[in-house]
Amino acid sequence: MTAIQYFWRHPLAEQVREEGREEGREEGREEGREEGRAQERAESVLRTLRWRGIDVPDAVRARVLSSGDMDELGVWLERSYRVGDAGELFAEVS
Repeated sequence: MTAIQYFWRHPLAEQVREEGREEGREEGREEGREEGRAQERAESVLRTLRWRGIDVPDAVRARVLSSGDMDELGVWLERSYRVGDAGELFAEVS
């Protein structure tokens, strides 16, 4: 009787699968780092407002913490140094 080699059990197929798993892990780590940076920046915005004695309503806190856009968070962080009210973080600049 002849042994049948199924492709998915072939060493080459196993190597390809392992390479795919490794790429997935790398992508997951990068996404995790990016999320961590965004979370830290959001917390910096809120910390700055608190340090300045500015009340941060729940709606503002939720919006800042839910943002994952580093550019947007950067703008808010810069604004957090000079606004008089937490809602001014989101004001459109004309």
